Amino acid sequence: MDKRSEAALQGVHPDLVKIFNRAYTLATVKPVVTEGLRTVARQRQLVAKGASRTMNSRHITGHALDVAFIFGKEVRWDWPLYKTFADVMKQAAKELSLSIEWGGDWKSFKDGPHFQLPFNKYPK
Repeated sequence: MDKRSEAALQGVHPDLVKIFNRAYTLATVKPVVTEGLRTVARQRQLVAKGASRTMNSRHITGHALDVAFIFGKEVRWDWPLYKTFADVMKQAAKELSLSIEWGGDWKSFKDGPHFQLPFNKYPK
């Protein structure tokens, strides 16, 4: 795993880190963790520019992470990359008897790079 991902995982809930680490070993195409724990100020910035729609983000409590796929110097946003990795994250969570939510499964504001621990099992 690259140094950026290791740094971004600092402060993220240990169960989410376990899921990500297992998924990373299973994945054929490896993502980079772009954000994990996020400050309230950073969240405000993202809401202001429309990259997020809530101040109740799981990132603020360390219960979420975002990934990206980088090839050379280019970040790729191709949906199939994120769908494939989401399937691997779900498999990893199941193997570990943990729960995960993928932003790509949301009904509105589909967020392919986003993974979080569910509120109902991890209230804060």
